[in-house]
Amino acid sequence: MSMHAPSTPNDRNWLGLLASALIVLLVLGIMLVQQTRPVPMHDLKLADGERLKCVSYAPYRLPGQTPFDEKLVISREQIAADLAALAQITECVRIYSVDQGLDQVPAVAREVGLKVLLGAWVNADAKRNMKQLDHAIALANEYADVVRVLIVGNEVLLRRERTESEMRELIEYARARATVPVTYADVWEFWLQHPKLSESVDWVTVHILPFWEDHPVAIDRAVVHVAEVFDEVRKHFDKPLMIGETGWPSAGRQRQGSEPSQVNQARYIREFVHVAHEKGWNYNLIEAIDQPWKRRLEGTVGGFWGMLGTDLSPKFPLAGPVAERSGLAAPLAGAALGATLCLLLAFGTRGTPARLAALAATGAVGGLAAVLGWEHAQLAWRDTFEWWLLGSIGVLGLLAAPAAARWPGATPICTAGEAWAALRTGGPAHLGAGKWLGLLRGVLLFAAAVAALLLFADPRYRDFPVFLYLVPTLVFGVTGWWAANRFGVEEKVCGLVIAVCVAGRWLPEPFNPQAVAWLATGLFLAAPCLRAIARKNQ
Repeated sequence: MSMHAPSTPNDRNWLGLLASALIVLLVLGIMLVQQTRPVPMHDLKLADGERLKCVSYAPYRLPGQTPFDEKLVISREQIAADLAALAQITECVRIYSVDQGLDQVPAVAREVGLKVLLGAWVNADAKRNMKQLDHAIALANEYADVVRVLIVGNEVLLRRERTESEMRELIEYARARATVPVTYADVWEFWLQHPKLSESVDWVTVHILPFWEDHPVAIDRAVVHVAEVFDEVRKHFDKPLMIGETGWPSAGRQRQGSEPSQVNQARYIREFVHVAHEKGWNYNLIEAIDQPWKRRLEGTVGGFWGMLGTDLSPKFPLAGPVAERSGLAAPLAGAALGATLCLLLAFGTRGTPARLAALAATGAVGGLAAVLGWEHAQLAWRDTFEWWLLGSIGVLGLLAAPAAARWPGATPICTAGEAWAALRTGGPAHLGAGKWLGLLRGVLLFAAAVAALLLFADPRYRDFPVFLYLVPTLVFGVTGWWAANRFGVEEKVCGLVIAVCVAGRWLPEPFNPQAVAWLATGLFLAAPCLRAIARKNQ
């Protein structure tokens, strides 16, 4: 009977890394393949003249454009181009203000054959409110053939900027002077909380957004939920009812069962419109064009509710199946490049087949993470500061894979404090692989701890940064468990913060795949630090 020599910690180190990397590749591969699968859904009959009833229109699609820039005036040429594109899919546009050139919308809408839901923006500034309202009333009267309704205020009660009695005064002021119907728009719960406000309007305009509900609704039940809410609200009012906002985002942070995606956005719009036309609902979809500026208020998800991209091209067809991803060329190329790079860097270093296989698999994960992280960055990162900060973290995280290719595994990774002291006294030339990796690990653990803490404390509008920390999790989390690594107090504290915060973020939404992925990433990254705390031998 032959006896096999017991495996060494170094062997277990590389085998553990190989197994973990292959699992990650399998999970990412399944996800990517599913994204290429065309999903059938209800078709809108554009060839038969079917159009959307109305869509929210804001013109702030170009770089630097935002409603917070009081000096900004949108040109007539841009508005004309926008409305010409929208006239291909809708009968009407809703605007929320008559500032910054938006008072040109009714005239341009008349030229392209669109109707308008004209909004007067109401906030805490009483003097500005009256100026805005008088201008909106004058426009509504001048373009009464175009303006279907005057909307006095949008979610003002939700923002707590005016009281119910103050809104009643503004609405009744407008009704006494406007020649078109007058309404007020707010989230449906606030209409139920302020039912007497309906006495002052011609229409009751409610917002029903399954994604933003206190208990988010999954796409499978989203349209059913809207129908249930519509019927519930209709029981309380004897005025005509309009859905002033409903829609679905195409990108951003998942909220419990509500997943933003292009497929889900297309499915929601097409299924909702089918039901709305069948039931004869009066509705407005949010929104016409993606609004990058909204990411400041609502995170990534806020910028991607549009049916058109910022270049005015449709984000999805209104007929035929829809896929999230058109192909796999870029992810496959990234994986191949990452694997090749790690193998080339490992050339000339002592290595077993298990080590080389582990490095190739880890490099492939790094290449995939680079491609998917780049795709996410283009959607989520909002300014130069975020590109520099998050981009630096991303690059450092990806460097963990090629750094591991130069690390034999037997050399302990030292603490960040030891590495920093060696760097200060001897310079970069005196840092071996273990010290370089220790310094890199310390920086990334601190960055991950800050990210985990922020996401735990303020989660609503923050994305899960899985791709930033996926490679460090493999290199430092898996190898750190088996290898003889040293951990300072700083690493232990960061690991503890990461573990507590990712678990705390996952608990309220345990079936959210993005939260589960962040939980697994954080726990694996922190595990060696927690083990060091438990063993008390560092």
